[in-house]
Amino acid sequence: MAIKTKKILVPLDGSKNSIRGLDMAIHIARQSHGTIVALSIKSVPGIYAIHPLGFLDFNSMTEVKKTLDDAKIRSAKKGIQLTGKAITGDPGYDIAKFANNKKNGIDLVVIGARGRGSAKELFLGSVSNYVLHKSKKPILIVK
Repeated sequence: MAIKTKKILVPLDGSKNSIRGLDMAIHIARQSHGTIVALSIKSVPGIYAIHPLGFLDFNSMTEVKKTLDDAKIRSAKKGIQLTGKAITGDPGYDIAKFANNKKNGIDLVVIGARGRGSAKELFLGSVSNYVLHKSKKPILIVK
């Protein structure tokens, strides 16, 4: 039974490992004639995540937009369509929620092992470890 990988989710935070994850997703998308959804999440502290106005630092949202624009260019150079989405919230939770949502149609999650998270875990970053355990979709962790 062949598994079709048509839509790949790649969380991006601008770190070297997230870019390596993007490169791997581009490689897989080229092989399977798929597309990529890049998800960039601006981490916000606890209670601000549910505030109607959010906890938006517009300078850092500019950085998130630049990360997504760079990813689009990187993918386009390889002939792959990339759709970017920027949100605020808790990165691990929101990545798993996005991947598990059937309307998003994600077939595979490709994530860097360590990004910019401040909590250092022994082998994996805290976000990739959370997504690994909470996602119902296949996960490829890139180190």
